[in-house]
Order: sequence, then structure tokens, then C-alpha cells
Amino acid sequence: MIIRTIDALIAGRSLVSVRQDATVRTACGLLNDHNVGALAAMDGGALTGIMSERDVIRQCLHEPGALDRMRVSDIMTRDPVTIRRSAGLADAMARMQDGGFRHLPVLDDDGRVVGMISLRDIPTSYRMMAERFREYTDGDIPV
Repeated sequence: MIIRTIDALIAGRSLVSVRQDATVRTACGLLNDHNVGALAAMDGGALTGIMSERDVIRQCLHEPGALDRMRVSDIMTRDPVTIRRSAGLADAMARMQDGGFRHLPVLDDDGRVVGMISLRDIPTSYRMMAERFREYTDGDIPV
């Protein structure tokens, strides 16, 4: 099966999210329990940010007691770049590569968050083709 859209990629998956006022320890439990690298941070039904494993490592581990004291809202990336579920994989990869991050919240047509994709979710063949195309268009590969 060839996956062409984000919608096809997230089919059958549920969104793993955390309240933005939860402790970082609670969020880390969700990361571990669901085997994901990032969570959608929510306030009610609204996406307010994204919290990744990297956020925890960079902002909490060097500070004793931070996991219980700090809240998701203290370390999350606010107003994250998102992508519509109808978008193509190439669009998702370009956003991640241009922004230097590995996760994208996925929105439905009404702007509600319905999923999360990771760079690892995109098949290797797609990533390789996109990287080669980018090198070619940037002039790094001779014609």
C-alpha cells in the first residue's frame, strides 16, 4: 500500500495528549505508556503546544525535582507548526526539515487536533527520495 496523505498515515491511531497544567512527570508517564516521542498539550479541546522527549531532557533533567515541580506548559513548544490531515507526506517532511523538529500535530478541516506524526512514521523510501530531491534542487547534486 502506498501512503500518500497524512490521513492514511494516522488512520486507526488515537491522539495521545496531555493537559498543559499536568506535571512533567505525568507527561513522561504518557510518553512511556504509549511509546511516543511527543504529546499534544491541550487546554480543554484546544491545542496549546507540543511537549517532546527532547523538551524534558533539555529543560528538566539537569534540575533536581523539576519533573514534579514543572508543568507541561513550562517546557512545551507553544503554537507549534501543524499540518492538515489531507496534506501529503512531502509537505509534512518539508515542514519538519525546515523547522528542525521531528513531530507535527495533525489537524482536521475544522482546525481540531486529531493526531500526531513523527518523522519516523514516514516510510524510509519517501524520506530518501525527498532528501535526494532537495539536494538536487539546491544544486548539491550535479546534473
